Amino acid sequence: QVQLVESGGGLVQAGGSLRLSCAASGIIFSINAMGWYRQAPGKQRELVARITSSGSTNYADSVKGRFTISRDNAKNTLYLQMNSLKPEDTAVYYCNSNYAYGGVHSEYWGQGTQVTVSS
Repeated sequence: QVQLVESGGGLVQAGGSLRLSCAASGIIFSINAMGWYRQAPGKQRELVARITSSGSTNYADSVKGRFTISRDNAKNTLYLQMNSLKPEDTAVYYCNSNYAYGGVHSEYWGQGTQVTVSS
């Protein structure tokens, strides 16, 4: 049974920081690409940051220079360090795992964690 469990969300003032974590179980964490997505009310879910199994990263333009994605394969955990938060960062943040190789594809989502940034 695959589980992706996010934690670390909350309410923070603009300019503040939060660190999200995603604890994974039931998958071979190290071979999965992992990502953070977010969905604000009335908007589509969007990619925030992604990290491949080899550690390559990419970010949405809106968070470049402020957010850092990282992974600890020994702990099966994904992180998102969010600094200089803005009210427009308010959303539910979701953890995603994605594996695709040799015709095999699997993708899983966490339940989400709320991040609210007050102005």
